[in-house]
Amino acid sequence: MIELQDLSVGYRGEPVLRGVNLAFRPGQVTVLLGPNGCGKSTLLKTALGLLPALGGQVLYDGVPLGSLAPVQVARQAAYMAQSRSVPHIEARRMVLHGRFPYLSFPRRYRPEDKQAVAQAMDEAGAADLAGCLMQELSGGQRQKVYLAMALAQRTGTIFMDEPTTWLDVRHQLEVMATARRLAAGGKAVALVCHDLCLALRNADTVALLADGALRMTDTPDRVYESGALDAAFGVRVRRVEVDGSWQYFCE
Repeated sequence: MIELQDLSVGYRGEPVLRGVNLAFRPGQVTVLLGPNGCGKSTLLKTALGLLPALGGQVLYDGVPLGSLAPVQVARQAAYMAQSRSVPHIEARRMVLHGRFPYLSFPRRYRPEDKQAVAQAMDEAGAADLAGCLMQELSGGQRQKVYLAMALAQRTGTIFMDEPTTWLDVRHQLEVMATARRLAAGGKAVALVCHDLCLALRNADTVALLADGALRMTDTPDRVYESGALDAAFGVRVRRVEVDGSWQYFCE
């Protein structure tokens, strides 16, 4: 389990968030919600060691992040970035990058690496893109490949930074269904999502960030009932029951 203890994050010594206490638990989808610029992506990057913490600490199964080598971190947590440069390589080769933490020098892929890649591409719905060049894919297709790369890493925790960006509605639902399946299989899934209604329908835990702090951590229903969403986003969030389950919309 990855835990954030009294964590402060930001850039160039200027905090964006202060005193965050949060745990990403196996078997749960934790969704980070909050207005633009509140520090959601910064928090994920700091939890991965991509940015230095300005205060507090990150623990990986009780071990401080700073005492772990990058390869040790990469074997425990995968990261699907919000955006990245697009290399001139095939999608299959891109997904193979997810196996780097398990390769010795020189990097030679083993049969189990190729099997992990094929399985990950199938699970991400990207199997038919394996032989396509990344630069020739649409934004949505690239998102599928990046998701497959994170899955190929075979970690206990997966951080997803806006994984539904560039995707149409059907594929957004597929990504969320994948997140749910991963959690059901025992992984800890943490994701940033700007679609408030989609996030609330699929989260086990909502971490609401606003005004430089973690304002609330609880189930979607309890976060909704608190009125904290309305205050954070400046909109009115409504809940209705459809076919026995809660659906959310904004007005």
